[in-house]
Amino acid sequence: MGKKAIHFGGGNIGRGFVAEFLHTAGYEVVFIDVMDNIISALQDNKSYQVTEVSEQGETTKTITNYRAINSKTHENDVIQEISSADVVTCAVGPNVLKFIAPVIAKGIDARTAAKPLAVIACENAIGATDTLHGYIKEKTDSARLNSLSERAQFANSAIDRIVPAQAPGSGLNVRIEKFYEWVVEQTPFGSVGHPEIPAIHWVDNLEPYIERKLFTVNTGHATAAYYGYNAGKKTIAEALKDSRIRAVVRDVLQETASLIVDKHEIPAPEQQEYVERIISRISNPYLEDSVERVGRAPLRKLSRKERFIGPASQLAERNAKCEALLGSVEMALRFQNIEGDEESGELAKILKENSPSDATIQLTGLDRNHPLFQPVVKVVDRVQSEAK
Repeated sequence: MGKKAIHFGGGNIGRGFVAEFLHTAGYEVVFIDVMDNIISALQDNKSYQVTEVSEQGETTKTITNYRAINSKTHENDVIQEISSADVVTCAVGPNVLKFIAPVIAKGIDARTAAKPLAVIACENAIGATDTLHGYIKEKTDSARLNSLSERAQFANSAIDRIVPAQAPGSGLNVRIEKFYEWVVEQTPFGSVGHPEIPAIHWVDNLEPYIERKLFTVNTGHATAAYYGYNAGKKTIAEALKDSRIRAVVRDVLQETASLIVDKHEIPAPEQQEYVERIISRISNPYLEDSVERVGRAPLRKLSRKERFIGPASQLAERNAKCEALLGSVEMALRFQNIEGDEESGELAKILKENSPSDATIQLTGLDRNHPLFQPVVKVVDRVQSEAK
């Protein structure tokens, strides 16, 4: 019997990143989703293409050996598949983890396989697998909790690959950045050993990789998006052609680099090289990535542990400089009422209906006594005042 991986989320990241590497590793991939159109397309097409884009050109891979199940209408089938799978991954968005947890819990509980299931959440969030694990435990019978680790093992991961908006009519095909990084902690697998997926870089301590990626790639990308949007730019590449915006992005990443070097003892030259590589990557005109796509979901991006407040709060706690990050926060606060992005509308509503202090608490989760709180309040107040 061949290796089988269950992947929740049939979107561009799921098909173009996770499933590509599971396929390359020899797994049959079973896509799980609730979107009828995605499931139907996967069921009706026996293959799709992933085109990797870089300044050196394009390469295309064909993905086969997959199936697709709608968990909304065929939950029992999903449970059965999980009960005999080797790996479960997901790329559904951090806010959706609680919705996929119940069926995963049922599938884990039904397992009879000798080897535990490997569960890896592939989300742009710190500790996403831990979060999913927590939801799964809530949905597991208390009498079965003590033996849960015999049926499933949970490992956090950090993923890094830019998936731009796809051209109309692309169908299942995905254009994606050639560069990628997929780092997963190996210690949760203990003596059982981690699954064989060559694309994964297995490490003992994931936190430095997660924070380096989130506070460099995501912080830099979002900074370029918000400054670009407020300057009337259409794409990230266009924004970064602007010398002023490029300088701002570099200033922001110098601040986050100082945190990463100090906290994780990564050599400064190594981090600087990483920063330059990231700026080069997100400047890639071949990705044709819009500022509105990258900037969407500003509420999540402004939250406590995310790409702006996360590093700025830690820098403030160290009495270190974070003025450039506060500039990114201000630009993010101006990303309001964008068509197709509910969070940008909710952001506008929060800023309109609350005092600067209350809005800061609601948006960032910062405590009033935190050293970053008052600097952020000033930024919020400025944005609110200009809107009046």
